[in-house]
Amino acid sequence: MEHIENDKQYAGLAVNKGIEQPPTVNPYLKRIRTVKRRHYTSDEYVEGILKGDISILSQAVTLVESNLYEHQILAQEVIAKCLPYSGQSVRIGITGVPGAGKSTSIDVFGLHVLKQGHKLAVLAIDPSSERSKGSILGDKTRMEKLSVQNDVFIRPSPSAGSLGGVARKTRETIVLCEAAGFDTIFVETVGVGQSETAVHSMVDFFLLIQLAGTGDELQGIKRGIMEMADGIVINKADGDNIERAKLAQAQFRNALHLFPPTLSGWQPQVLTYSGYYEIGIFEVWKMIDDYIDFVKKNGYFEHKRQEQSKYWMFETINERLKEHFYRNPDIEKMLFDKEQRVLKSEESSFIAAKEVLDYYFSLLSKQK
Repeated sequence: MEHIENDKQYAGLAVNKGIEQPPTVNPYLKRIRTVKRRHYTSDEYVEGILKGDISILSQAVTLVESNLYEHQILAQEVIAKCLPYSGQSVRIGITGVPGAGKSTSIDVFGLHVLKQGHKLAVLAIDPSSERSKGSILGDKTRMEKLSVQNDVFIRPSPSAGSLGGVARKTRETIVLCEAAGFDTIFVETVGVGQSETAVHSMVDFFLLIQLAGTGDELQGIKRGIMEMADGIVINKADGDNIERAKLAQAQFRNALHLFPPTLSGWQPQVLTYSGYYEIGIFEVWKMIDDYIDFVKKNGYFEHKRQEQSKYWMFETINERLKEHFYRNPDIEKMLFDKEQRVLKSEESSFIAAKEVLDYYFSLLSKQK
């Protein structure tokens, strides 16, 4: 390309031609062989899961979490075939406010479980950003000791805004982990919103982790979460915080006496421990073992499992109905129009909702 500056009329100016620019694409790129991930059949997934293959288990969990229709079909086939091999684990939900030490506690609790000869799966729910919808998925970094152990499967999953912070597919992931031979399942909540309710509906023992010495201990005594807890532990009971932890323990014990008896007949206990210094871990785990023995003897263990299965059947129905409604192209267009009318105060929210639903039901009746 010739530069106009080299014309004779521009005395004293000169622009060199320069060199030819290299291509933007790496010339060696075609030499790199791209390795495509193998696509398994449902039988191959099940075979690998039953053998305890962590790689195939991880891919199966990814399949379960996928929103693609073809992935969901395959995932349901895998879950159905794994279902007869599930149900033999102890499922423990762990919740608490952010900073209570849930991940640190899981780290030391998990090591204690491994020493007893068990296989452990940790399903850690990571909060998703409301803006970007992304998650850090950094729970493994806070489980330094546990993440390098054998017989451990740690799976951080984004909450994706479902159930107030609980991954929508955690319940199905539990089935796959149990089929893979993991006899102890930890489910960690993000500790906010309604995630506790969802986790409580999929675990056998619900552990609430609290802190002492952070202000008004009575703030932690919330009726809803307290009634769900099968056991309460006061973390960071070490050093100068021991006395405050004991005071908080007494306050929580008094508060529990004000609640009605639990359906299981179990009287929730309140213990103190230190996850960082690994003090009181044995006592906490003995409480969990005592509870499991207690509810298995009185029949509540099996009753609760059956109620949970029924609960998740209806939750799945509700979810599929919502999906069918919002993915209807006619409904999508109508919703946009109604939204604009509501924003301009031309129509009330309730009338707009009724008209959209009436139109949806009319579409269903025409399909019969």
